[in-house]
This record gives sequence, C-alpha cells and structure tokens, in this order.
Amino acid sequence: MAAEGPAGQPPSRSKRADAQRNRETVLTAAAAVFVTAGVDAPIRQIAARAGVGMATIYRHFPTRADLVTAVYQHQIEACAEAGPNLLAEADTPLAALHQWVDLFVDFLVTKHGLADALQSDSDRFAALHAYFLDRLLPVCAQLLDAAAESDDIKPGVQPYELMRGIGNLCIGRDNDPRYDPRRLVALLLQGLRRPQTS
Repeated sequence: MAAEGPAGQPPSRSKRADAQRNRETVLTAAAAVFVTAGVDAPIRQIAARAGVGMATIYRHFPTRADLVTAVYQHQIEACAEAGPNLLAEADTPLAALHQWVDLFVDFLVTKHGLADALQSDSDRFAALHAYFLDRLLPVCAQLLDAAAESDDIKPGVQPYELMRGIGNLCIGRDNDPRYDPRRLVALLLQGLRRPQTS
C-alpha cells in the first residue's frame, strides 16, 4: 500500500521525485566511495559525499548488503543504457565500442569490491551475476555487430569472451597500484581491428 500524506492523500509527485533523486545521489556517491575506500567504508563517508543525512541512506537501504546490491544494479543499468546512446552519438561504431568499454572497465573496477562483499550471500550474488550477463551481453553484442558491419573490427568476436577477457585484465588492479588495466584493454581492442588494406 502506498504511503499517504496529510489528510490521507498519496505523497505528492514532487516528494516521490525528490526521494528518487536522493536514492540516485546516494548510489552514485556510494559507488565512488567504494572504489576508493572499499565496500566497508563508513556510511557517514557516503552520506557526506552524497550531501544527505545518514538517516536518508538507511531509509532507502536498511542494510549494507542492500546498499551494495543496489549500487551493483545501478551500475549495470547505467552501463546497459549507455551502449545504445553511444552508438547513436559517436562518430563511428568503433568509437562507441571504445567508449563503452571505458565505462565497462570503470564498472568492473568497482565490481571486484562489490563481488567480495556479496560472497557471504551466494544466492544474492548468483542472481546479480545472472542479471549482469542478461543486461550487458546484448549491449556488447550490439556494439560488436555494429563495429563489424562497418568493417572496423574482425567479425565473429563473441561478447562473452570479450567481456570475460576485459574482466580478467581488471583483476590485478585492486592490489597493485602500478598496474593499469586500461593499457592492456586498449591493446586487446587494438587486436580486434581489421587490418587496413593499402
């Protein structure tokens, strides 16, 4: 049943919009804090970055696991929605693919900490992993197909293999500040390019 406002009226649309904005702000702040301080970062640090009170965070996310799960889903959605937008706006399908892979790497760098935090709840993690594949594999496939159709890359690159390869290249970043996965991911993408004929 929906919460009611004064005199039994449903909450105003602006209040619902404010609550949604607060939720989005918290998720964005939490993702940024998790990258730098890990998923065990103090809630007050996330609240400060989001510019909200701690009570706002607990109202939306009663437990840390709820917050971690929501951040994961939020980032998956942002990455999924970015693919078609980049394809429509970029100069070439190859440029769109490169930009999307940059976003995907950003997501993966955060995801390692999130995945570790969710290991204690294997059912929750398994559901998130399935959601991750369901949402992102078709987007990656669309970008690869477009780049292949424009003769920018070799045909036949499988989205799962590419995403898995990028994920494996991102693993070492957590514990070695000298390691920059983006350089190796750039080399991986360069290897997809179709040789230019003179």
